[in-house]
Amino acid sequence: MVVAGSCGDGFQRTSFSRRTCVGEPSDQQLISDALRGTADSAEAFDLLVLRYQDRLVHSLEHSLGSREDALDAAQQAFLLAWQQLSKFRGDSGFYSWLYRIARNAAISSVRRRRPAGSLDQLTEAGLAEPVDQGTAGTTGAALELDEEVQRLRQALRQVPQDFREVLVLKDIDEMSYEQISELLGIPLGTVRSRLFRARQDLLDRMQRLERDQ
Repeated sequence: MVVAGSCGDGFQRTSFSRRTCVGEPSDQQLISDALRGTADSAEAFDLLVLRYQDRLVHSLEHSLGSREDALDAAQQAFLLAWQQLSKFRGDSGFYSWLYRIARNAAISSVRRRRPAGSLDQLTEAGLAEPVDQGTAGTTGAALELDEEVQRLRQALRQVPQDFREVLVLKDIDEMSYEQISELLGIPLGTVRSRLFRARQDLLDRMQRLERDQ
């Protein structure tokens, strides 16, 4: 499928995808080309990989808390998408379909390798600014901020997966309710209710952690 040329991020690209920068065809055109079974089919799918891999890895990294896990899940998702491309009906966008494949692959992978509830620390870029330990780590304000960030990370790890996923997509990835609904294949009302419960749960857990310290 995707051969020749390492990207340095866990993916392989062909020279065809590296030189395609402008005037790219639509997703549907690339899918049609990939399904033709010609010599260019793999290259057409390679363009889809190039188009969506960074976005997919970014979203998965926030949900899983590990870039390595995110890269593994994305790789598996693209392989499955290549194998199952003929099943794509276009009822949703290609990325939504791909994200659901990646999400299921990630959940299965984590469950196989780790006990329930032991996900690695999540990446909170977008929720809190990092503390510069070299210049501010010894000040009282910086230490207090660092403790707050640690409480946030710990609390977020404890939020149930279904709720945490919606929270990450909305508050970190800044997706709309409609986009989240399409990505996860759930009704808008469910997105809103999960987000409300996730935010409330996160706040409650942070308050409990603060009282316990």
